[in-house]
Order: sequence, then C-alpha cells, then structure tokens
Amino acid sequence: GKASEDEAGSGVIAQVAGRTVVITNRHVVNRSELDNITIRLDGGREIRPTRLWSDPLTDIAVLAIEVDDLETARLAAGDSLQIGDTVLAIGSPFGLSHSVTLGIVSAKGRRDLDLGEGGVKFQDFIQTDAAINPGNSGGPLVNLRGEVVGLNTAIASNSGGSEGIGFAIPI
Repeated sequence: GKASEDEAGSGVIAQVAGRTVVITNRHVVNRSELDNITIRLDGGREIRPTRLWSDPLTDIAVLAIEVDDLETARLAAGDSLQIGDTVLAIGSPFGLSHSVTLGIVSAKGRRDLDLGEGGVKFQDFIQTDAAINPGNSGGPLVNLRGEVVGLNTAIASNSGGSEGIGFAIPI
C-alpha cells in the first residue's frame, strides 16, 4: 500500500487584497507541510501554493498562489444571504470532483456546535440542507447569482454521511 493516503478537500480561488488566493478550511490543510500541498484545477492543471495562513479559531486557511491567468470567484458582499435562499454546495465529496448539491438556508448564526476534537471557537455558521459530505470541506456555498456566500465546513451526522444538516462559514 501507499505510505501516505492523499487527503482531499475543496477550495475557492478568489482575489483578496489584490492577491490571487485559495480559501479553504484549516482542517483540510492542517496536517500538511506547504511543500506537500497541491491544488488541482478542473482541467487537471496542478499549482503549488507559495504561502499558507491559517486560523484554528475560525477553521479558515488561505493559500497564496502566484498565478495570474485564473478565473476567480465572486464573493458575496456583506450580509446579503437570507433564510430561505436557495444555495448550491460545490466540492469533491468522496473525491468526486465538481459535485454540486442544492439546498436552502434554514438558519444563520448557528453557534455552540460540537465539531469534534479540533473545535471551532468563533462560530457563526450558515445551516443548509444542501448535502455536504467529506471532501466538500473548503468548497464554496454559492447563491443563485453565482456569488460565494460561505465555505462548506461541517455536517451534523450520526452516520458520517449527509443527513440534511450542513454548515458553512459565512464568506
């Protein structure tokens, strides 16, 4: 067998403060050295990040990439998301790339969730019934205007699979 199993997650390519970055969950890259992280784009192209910032208290990680010819996501402005809005969760659950699930926002500002040993101290989650599964972490939660409203982060589940309660960090 292989010495180390590849961990997979998802991310959002965005322009932040004039830099092209990939935004993801800290738990996706947490146990990786920068040199061991590869960003695989839709067409198979692979990019290596040049820098990594992460915050355990919010479970956010930002990877700097020195590539100029990438399409970047549009981030939703302010607090435009409303309860009842339709959203799409995009990512690679179980390694199945560009999977999309549809749901509605049932709550904002969810706090005090027990998310396992790491925990997320500063919680302000969007709750949706869009199916979020392992591998969706760090991928975008998108509104119907194509704007990123959140980062898919966690599921409330007894079985380990999606049971219709997913959580995203507001963008």
